[in-house]
Formats: sequence, C-alpha cells, structure tokens
Amino acid sequence: MDTGRIIRNEKLPTLKLTVVQYGILLMMLALSAGLWRLQVLGADNYRLLAEQNRIRKEPVLAGRGKLFDRENRLIVDNYPSVSCYLVREQNQNIDADLPLIAKGLNLDLDQLRSTLRRYRASPGYQPIPIKQDITADEQAFIEAHRNELPELETVHEERRLYPRDGYASHLIGYVGEVSEDDLNNPRFAYYEPGDVVGKAGVEETYDELLRGQDGSRDVIVDSHGREVGYLGIQHAIPGQDLRLTIDNDLQRAAELALGNRTGAIVAMDPRNGEILAMVSRPSFDPNDFAVHINRADWNQLINDPDRPLMNKAIQAQLAPGSTFKIMMSVAGLQEGVAQDMKITCSGGWGPYGFFHHCDEHHGAVDIHNAIPFSCDTFFYMLGDRLGIDRIAKYAAAFGYGQKTGIDLPGEQAGLMPSAQWKMKNYHNRWYPDETLDVAIGQGAVEATPIQLARIIGGIASGGHLVRPHVVFPDQLTPDFRKALLESFPGSGDVNVPIDPENWTTVTDGMYEVTQPGLYHTAGAEHLDGIDFAGKTGTAQLMSHEALDKTTKGRVTRPNVWFVGVTPRRNPELVVAVLWQNGDKSWFPARIGARVVSAYVEKQRRIANNLAQPAKTAAPVEISAVWTVPGAAREPKDASLPAAPGRVQAASLLIGHGGQILAQSAADPAQKPRAPSLRPPLGAKVGNHNPNAAQAPGGHTAGGQ
Repeated sequence: MDTGRIIRNEKLPTLKLTVVQYGILLMMLALSAGLWRLQVLGADNYRLLAEQNRIRKEPVLAGRGKLFDRENRLIVDNYPSVSCYLVREQNQNIDADLPLIAKGLNLDLDQLRSTLRRYRASPGYQPIPIKQDITADEQAFIEAHRNELPELETVHEERRLYPRDGYASHLIGYVGEVSEDDLNNPRFAYYEPGDVVGKAGVEETYDELLRGQDGSRDVIVDSHGREVGYLGIQHAIPGQDLRLTIDNDLQRAAELALGNRTGAIVAMDPRNGEILAMVSRPSFDPNDFAVHINRADWNQLINDPDRPLMNKAIQAQLAPGSTFKIMMSVAGLQEGVAQDMKITCSGGWGPYGFFHHCDEHHGAVDIHNAIPFSCDTFFYMLGDRLGIDRIAKYAAAFGYGQKTGIDLPGEQAGLMPSAQWKMKNYHNRWYPDETLDVAIGQGAVEATPIQLARIIGGIASGGHLVRPHVVFPDQLTPDFRKALLESFPGSGDVNVPIDPENWTTVTDGMYEVTQPGLYHTAGAEHLDGIDFAGKTGTAQLMSHEALDKTTKGRVTRPNVWFVGVTPRRNPELVVAVLWQNGDKSWFPARIGARVVSAYVEKQRRIANNLAQPAKTAAPVEISAVWTVPGAAREPKDASLPAAPGRVQAASLLIGHGGQILAQSAADPAQKPRAPSLRPPLGAKVGNHNPNAAQAPGGHTAGGQ
C-alpha cells in the first residue's frame, strides 16, 4: 500500500478551504456591523428606552369647564377625586394579582377581568381605569401593597358635581366613559378608552369646549415601580366655562310647578330664542353617571315606561291637540276664509259618514270666539274649507314636522301629514274626513313642546320665529358656531308674513282664553295685572267609541297642553306645558300661569330695584317661601298644585328699630278667583308610553 498517496487524498481541497475562510470572515463582519449599529448608530434610541424603564409618564387630567346660569350663578361644578389605574407593563403576572386587587378595591372579579379584556389590544404601558372615585381606605390599600402590586397607580382628577334632585338634568346632560361604539365614531377619533365625555344635553353638544386638554407628568420610579421623584410636568389646560341662557329662578319655579307629573315645560324668550327654563319629568340624577352607574340602576332607568332619560321637551312627539288651532286660525284668516265664517255648534260635525265630536254645544261661533271657546266644530269646518294642502303649507312654513335646530342632541322633528306624505308612506290617497282630525291637531299630527313654544311664540311675535338655544353664542368661536349650525339643522330664524289685522284677531283670541267667561278654556287662570294669553289643548289617546268600551283609567287619560305668552303681542316670554295623561287642559294652563307669574314678578322686582338691600332706616320687606310636607296628599286649596308639596309664603314689613309694620302669609301665586268646580291638580299620573298611538281618524274630538 502506498502510504504517501493515502495521506495526500485526506487533505481538504484548496477551493473548499477558501470558501470556509471567507465564510468565517463574513460572519465576523456581520457581527461587527451589528455591534456598530447597536452601540454607535442606535445609542440614542436605546438610551431613551433605558430612560423610559425608570421614567413613567402619568396623565394630568384637565378639569372640565363649569356651567353657570344667565346671571353667572354656578350650576355645575367639579370636585377633587382619586381614581385607580392598572399598568400591565409593571407586572408580567397580572392575572394572579386580580383576586387580591378585586378584594382590596371592592370590585367584582368577573367585572375586573372583563375590563382588562376590553383593553387587550391596547399597549401595555397604557393605564387602564379600573375604579373611579376611590375611597380613603382603598387608597390606603394601594399604598400598603405597593411592592406586591406595582401595576396599580392612582391619578388625581376632578369629577362632575351636579345639582341635586335632577335639577335641569335633561338640559345639562351628564358625562360618562367613552364606549367602544363611541370610539368607532369619527367624532371620537381623538379619544382613548377611559376618557370621560359628555353623553347628553349641554355636556354632549359642547364637550369639545368643556373637556379641556390633558397634560402629563414625568415620574422617576425605582425597580419596583415606586415613585421617587419627577423630572417635569406639562400642565393641563382646563375646559372652557359656559354661561347658559337659563334663569335659575325661573327654572326652579318651573320645576316646582310641574312637580312629579309626567311631562315637560319649555320657557323661552321668543325675541331671541334664549331658553329660560326647560323641565322634563320624570327626571334622573346626573351624579349617578359622574363616577360609574351600576348595572341595576341603569336597567331601572332604561326599563322605566315613563322614560326618565328622555328629554320630553325636545323628544316627546305627541298630537298637539287644540294648540294647533292657533296656526289654523292664522291660515284661515290669511286665506280669507275664516273672517266671514259663522257657524252654529251643536256638539260636533260629521259630513263624511263619521261624526266628529265637540266637547260643548257652543251655539253661535265665529273666528273671534272660536279660539277662547276652542270650538272643534268651527275648526272642523274651517279645515274642510281650507283642505289638507293649504293646511300643510302653512304648517310647514311655521315649522311643524321640522326640527327647531336647538343646540341639544336628540331633538325630534314631529310630523305634519299631507296628501303627498300619505301617498309616499302608505301608497293611499288622502280622504277629506282625515282633514277634520288634522284641523284640531290630532290624527297623524305630532309636535314637541319646543316646537310649540317656537311656533306660538312666533305667531304672537307677528310671524317672526327664531332658533332656540341654551348657550349664549358670543362665547363660541365663529368656526365652532358654524359647525354647530351644521350639526343641528332646523327651521332656524324665519319670517312668515301675517296681516296686522289678522295678527290682532288671533292674539286677542289667545288673550280671551285666559279671561273669565263661559266656555273660556283657561278663564280661571287669569292673572290680574298681567297681559297673559295662550291656548289650551287636549289630545285624546283613543276615540270616544273606544273609550266607551274600555275601563277608564289613568292610561286612557288624554295628553293635555298649554302654550302661553306674555304680553299677548310681541311677547318676551312663551311657555309650553305638556302633562301626559293629565285629563283636563286647564291643569297645564294653571302650571303655565305659575311660570309666567314667577317671571313677571321677578322682572318687576328688578325694574323697581327691590333686590337691593336697604341702606337707610326705611321699611324693609322680608319674604320667605317654603314647602309644607305632605300637602300633596291632601291639598286644602284647589288652586294649588298638589305635588310635590304645598308652597307657602310669608312676608314682613319691618320698620326702624325692628318694628313689624305689616305681615302676610299666602300662596305666592295665589289670587282672588271665582268659585270653581274643577278638581285640584292631582298627584303623579300613571305609566304611559309617550310614543303611544294616537286615536284613529274620523272619531276623535280635540277637546279644549
């Protein structure tokens, strides 16, 4: 065997050796390049990441803007609060800590896990809100378990403090945590989970101005996540304060007048559209939402048949009843039809096979007494002569079936039927008999209290109708004001020409409604010394035939309305009152009279400078008003509202040295009145769905 030859065959070929050498060289170069990238090129980046391991950025939440009334009296404030957040990157074993966290913070464990699942896709460094407005004991728990639970953080913030008893709750609205559905809305593109946003009313409409801009604080922490100092702070910018158009005094008077009855009140200045008071009943407590409303309370609110979360002032779409006759009178006069109409009312009219009832046998009726009598027979005939097309034309001009454009979310448009509307929606022609129901504000006609306030106030103003609003526009930038008008489209400011003579006829008729007289529907609500005009309305929920076949109860009672103005022409106040299932139309007239009286009396006090304290020894008048508990159960005076309690007042005239010169005690809105057999205002009526179907056409009577 040739040994030398064998040894030569075992040596690596030169080519393979060269490839191996170059491969090793390339690997070394790659490692060197990686080290260069990490240690030289990426030095700043990794230094920043290292800094972030010991520096934590904590949010500094902006205080929400406060709300004031028109006289700069505080309505909605904020209070200091502490909330607990969880930061997942502080602990890799969060799930094991959840039972201890739930126990220490008095949380439901399943609810806590559900909260974390909602934020599963969020970055680990993002704080997750797990409990708001924690107690002192819960803060102590977090501090005592700082080493065991480094993922827990506390943040100081300001929370909303709303008035008690649901005061102006539907107008103000409430705040709550932004929901997942909200985050999918482009409007909330700049919001993050856990942010607090306005959910209704002014809080929602003006959320962009009220919420402010959050800041942040750079906190130095140790390896256990404990705070050892801070590097700097970016201060939060508080939200903008807003001055509302409402008057606290009138708002409180309206709330007391309506009591706990299901319905709504709107008080507005028809000259400029400023809302002076807005009430919706039943109400809710916005403070329940300021932290976090529990599921049981939420379910109770949304399942309540009286719908307490619904702002009935702008959302209750109901037949306006005889309040519609004011617009009908204008249309009849403008068309030259009503001036010469003289009819004899014998309790109703039925030219098309169905008898349409009138509540009284009024006898001889013309346009001058048709409004104070609220004679259905007269307006059946007037509607028949005008026809549905002309009625619909005037109704559209005045804003029936259209949103007013008020700067509150959720306004409804109501409905004004026409022949074209019926053909489009029901593919059927319009029958003349249906016009008779429309002529008295029933059938398919639907309106909201804010619509009626704007329309009746506009008619009394000579045909000048304005857009309602609850925030003074001079506080808004031009861009925001423009966006607001685009977001809340509506009838806006319009002028509907009314002949001066026709205007005088209609407004005088409204004035007679509130004057004592046979058949005058609100004659007992006359206010001495006040030019007070208006119109009552009754909208039945079922026909006379159906009422005769059913057991009468509170759910069968009609919805009753009153819209009043002061003075009768070019008014400075219009009040619309809705009482659902309220039975008789003079009840809301009495409520509206209370609001008008409160407004006029305040204006007179201001004009006479009676609010100024005495600086001399001249006599001083001191007044006090209080509510007597339990009076709602047994009202002793038929002229007073029975809910929530009987309002009493006393005044003393005190002279020099404290001598009492005169004293009195009475109902502050009481006035001498003729004896009446009408029952007193009752307690709260029963449950009723505000969107219940109205009475079928051809069988109804609008009432008073």
